[in-house]
Amino acid sequence: MSEAKEPEAKEPEAKEPEAKEYTVGERVRVVSLPPYVKTAEPMPMLRPPNVIQLGEEGVILARHPSDYWSIRFARGAFLLDSQYFEAV
Repeated sequence: MSEAKEPEAKEPEAKEPEAKEYTVGERVRVVSLPPYVKTAEPMPMLRPPNVIQLGEEGVILARHPSDYWSIRFARGAFLLDSQYFEAV
């Protein structure tokens, strides 16, 4: 006797929330500070978070892998994850 196998029920895949898309030149505002910031230079350096201020506005320069963005602020250009800023 052959037993008929029932097709296995697939569980719905957990989808990560889609990252907000920004455009180069768009103005953004810092909504929370990361533990440190990385400079957006050919030889990046880690800097303390106080080089940018909460609520400071900047301009998006470029997108990088893993949802990081180069943003120009008054004290330089830094790489920030999209969770730390919002569109103005």
